Amino acid sequence: MTGVTERPETAGPSARLGPQARQDNWDRLGSEHFDVVVIGGGVVGTGAALDAVTRGLRVALVEARDFAAGTSSRSSKLFHGGLRYLEQFEFGLVREALHERELMLTLIAPHLVKPVPFLYPLKHRWWERPYTATGLLMYDTLGGARSVPGQKHLTRAGALRLFPGLRHDALIGGVRYYDAQSDDARHTLTVARTAAHYGAVVRSSTQVIAFLREADRITGVRLRDVETGAEQEVTADVVVNCTGVWTDEMQRLAGTRGRFRVRSSKGVHIVVPRDRIAAESGLILRTEKSVLFVIPWRNHWIIGTTDTDWNFDLAHPAATKADIDYILEHVNAVLATPLTHDDIEGVYAGLRPLLAGESEQSSKLSREHAVARPAPGMVAIAGGKYTTYRVMAKDAIDAARADLRGWIRPSITDKVPLVGADGYHALVNQVDRLADEYGVHPHRLRHLLDRYGSMVYEVLALAEGRPELLQPIPGSADYLQVEVVYAVTHEAALHISDVLTRRTRISIEYPHRGLESADAVARLMAETLGWDDATIAREVDVYRKRVEAERASQTEPDDQAADDARSAAPEFRPGVAEPVV
Repeated sequence: MTGVTERPETAGPSARLGPQARQDNWDRLGSEHFDVVVIGGGVVGTGAALDAVTRGLRVALVEARDFAAGTSSRSSKLFHGGLRYLEQFEFGLVREALHERELMLTLIAPHLVKPVPFLYPLKHRWWERPYTATGLLMYDTLGGARSVPGQKHLTRAGALRLFPGLRHDALIGGVRYYDAQSDDARHTLTVARTAAHYGAVVRSSTQVIAFLREADRITGVRLRDVETGAEQEVTADVVVNCTGVWTDEMQRLAGTRGRFRVRSSKGVHIVVPRDRIAAESGLILRTEKSVLFVIPWRNHWIIGTTDTDWNFDLAHPAATKADIDYILEHVNAVLATPLTHDDIEGVYAGLRPLLAGESEQSSKLSREHAVARPAPGMVAIAGGKYTTYRVMAKDAIDAARADLRGWIRPSITDKVPLVGADGYHALVNQVDRLADEYGVHPHRLRHLLDRYGSMVYEVLALAEGRPELLQPIPGSADYLQVEVVYAVTHEAALHISDVLTRRTRISIEYPHRGLESADAVARLMAETLGWDDATIAREVDVYRKRVEAERASQTEPDDQAADDARSAAPEFRPGVAEPVV
């Protein structure tokens, strides 16, 4: 087998999170004192690490599983203002979210965040159009129509031209408006790599198993490398708990009484092929509980979501048959050609960390997120939504100032593009030339640019002398084999689930859920990670059992049965232990 030799790390900070960086970062964790240790590799944790390191602080970020392994890879994948908040008169929240959306589209992540149109169907004559127009005018005025078009009113015929797949009796007209979308897992990973680029120690598969204390002060954490079992202590001036739905567990492990509690709400989405619904835009529908989105997603539609309490395994929320039936029932109420279970390519379930306030006097609560200092040397943040992750991260590091020495500079992440953003627009204009240079189809190159931005050069460089890496992954025509190699050498992928579920979205975009690609992906990863045949076979077997368990859970009638079915699958990271409290 032809091996891929990882190039030496360049001097100074690097966004490269390969095996050598992983070892170097473990050594640094044990030998350096940090101003800030961030726990949690979701979008808020990676955002907090980036916020802190760009203020000039010494920062470490640790994640027990994989980056975006929880909520941050299982969202609706939207950067949106939140139309429903307008009805609740939460104008400040909408303005804040739209401001963040604008930053992502124009400066911070134009390679990852893209505009997406939606149709808002109207069902009632006389009152609904002016009512909706007023709300969307406020949406546009608050910041929604800067880099995207403003609202456009449509007759029934106009709405049906935009979304021919709707039943004619499902609407009397419509309004088109714009929001934005992104691959949440890839965006979160890119935030983590940007933090590393500016000097943060960033490491996955690294679990906090205890907190260090001096009297009543938190002074650091004890870590376990869940891949090797090695342990060591890390000291810090302040520890920031950004663990989302695990916030309460982490507070108990620290021996602190939380200033708020977190409730886990399950949101389920289904993925269907693009040709199953005839439409040129997304769709937003009112339901008796909230809203339902039909979201364009490359060659697919993402449809969701649900909103139900979840009281079982936080790492692996399971979708039930009832969840899937709920989504199908509501979307089929307006579709001319109903969807069936056979149309579903993928299903995913995520957990929202919703606040259940305990003491609003001792925490800085808003409707969206809360920041608290439960003990000297510790800050906790929870709640919020993906769109406002940067604001949440800023608030968390602002709260950490009380435990940091000296004058702390203000946040500047509203001026810091993510890696891959610089030069992206110029490369888009050069697609045809670059496609000829590297021998790939222009469509392929555009796809790569929208996943890696200007880091596309790093990706393609790995295929020099190995043209077979520019061929699709077996069973997954939308992704190239070189992307698997890059996931290992630059993006911290350690298991095939990291690649099939988060570095790519093969696990939800293909009916085989990644099974037809698992062996090829494992063999590509083995070149850099040094796996033998037994390790390759184990990785593929664990993935197969995980897919089988998820499929089984999706036929169960309730959460308990679905959790039992999903829990039957083995773990890729068996070294991750539940906190002993």
